[in-house]
Amino acid sequence: MERRVVITGASAITPIGATPQNIWDSLLHGRSGVKSIKDDPLLGKHLRSRVFGTVTDELVYDFERHYRKTMGPVSYYACQVAKKALEQAGLEEKFVNSGKMGVAFGSTHGSPSVQRSIYEKFFKGGDNKLKGIGGADYLKSMVHTTAANVARMFGITGRIISSCTACTTSAQSIGYGFESVKFGMQDAMLCGGADEYDTTTVAVFDNLLACSTSFNDTPEKTPRPFDTKRDGLVVAEGAGAVVLEEFEHAKARGAVILGEVLGFACGNNGDSLIMPDAVGIERTIRAGLLSAGIGPEQVDLVTAHATGTKLGDATEAMATAAIYGKKPWVIGLKGYMGHSMGSCGVIETICSLMMMEHSTVVPTLNLENIDPRCDGIKHPMEIVNTEIKTAAVQNFAFGGVNTCLLLQGPD
Repeated sequence: MERRVVITGASAITPIGATPQNIWDSLLHGRSGVKSIKDDPLLGKHLRSRVFGTVTDELVYDFERHYRKTMGPVSYYACQVAKKALEQAGLEEKFVNSGKMGVAFGSTHGSPSVQRSIYEKFFKGGDNKLKGIGGADYLKSMVHTTAANVARMFGITGRIISSCTACTTSAQSIGYGFESVKFGMQDAMLCGGADEYDTTTVAVFDNLLACSTSFNDTPEKTPRPFDTKRDGLVVAEGAGAVVLEEFEHAKARGAVILGEVLGFACGNNGDSLIMPDAVGIERTIRAGLLSAGIGPEQVDLVTAHATGTKLGDATEAMATAAIYGKKPWVIGLKGYMGHSMGSCGVIETICSLMMMEHSTVVPTLNLENIDPRCDGIKHPMEIVNTEIKTAAVQNFAFGGVNTCLLLQGPD
């Protein structure tokens, strides 16, 4: 039997804030979280891009020492948002530990800063190359470190899923969590993703000529989704978590419902591992609408992937226009905070819920002149006050992976 899946907790750490109020204020006032990249003695002189979406809010962790021992920076982020989301949801510890709740959490590639430290110690270790490499270093750096540490810290004994599909990581986490609850495999799922600051991540995209380089002296002016002057993405850090719960279970305990996941789709282009594909994107969006049981005319807002790359934005805009035309508002939140990699899907989901709650569509930051190739969709050029009943969150990743989440505001 298919069941309704609602959101009862949400938390995010982003370059534009680590509390709901700070994030919403930044969106309302057009504040960018993109800063100059930190100096890196290993990579600094080799990078063309000098900008990064950086978390600047002061974070206070109160994790017990025995949990901290297996956590790198990415897991600190993950466990912090998980903690806040669980607190908001108000689930009893007995339920969280019962096996009726699971975890779906991931990152792009574990903790790159810990991995870098391991390699440096190994290659500089002389006769004893293992000196200084601790037994917990693997646990800090492994690709499923966020899911494992979240499950351990909160005693979650249900199913554990760790997506690691780059930019669709946390969107997949939400989607697979949604399916786990919808089809009765769990009564609740803690879902999300995280990625930490490290210039090696920038180096990957910089080497592919995918990063923004024209605004190194004015970092707040990039990225520029859908704009004629866009010149690439800006790598960022961040984390987000949502608690998904079966509707009747949430209703019975009097939980505050933040929204509902109506549908999810994930597909692959089946072609290039790097180049975006309009046909693949369209196919995934249509599958998402089918999963949600709604038509394109019922969608009021599309939160686009919109990284600020020339080809990616144009391809997504054309695919989105082919399905929706100019009916829904279409925005690109990465203009505010850069591309937070594995956490972008959940962060953009949470921001979409905020816009639903406030009946407000924020404009795409840094969009000043719409590229004619991106003009087939409806762009808000200023704040729009309007009811948003249904929203779509689109994310795409290297590897040809496409995702689409369909959300609805609380009844």
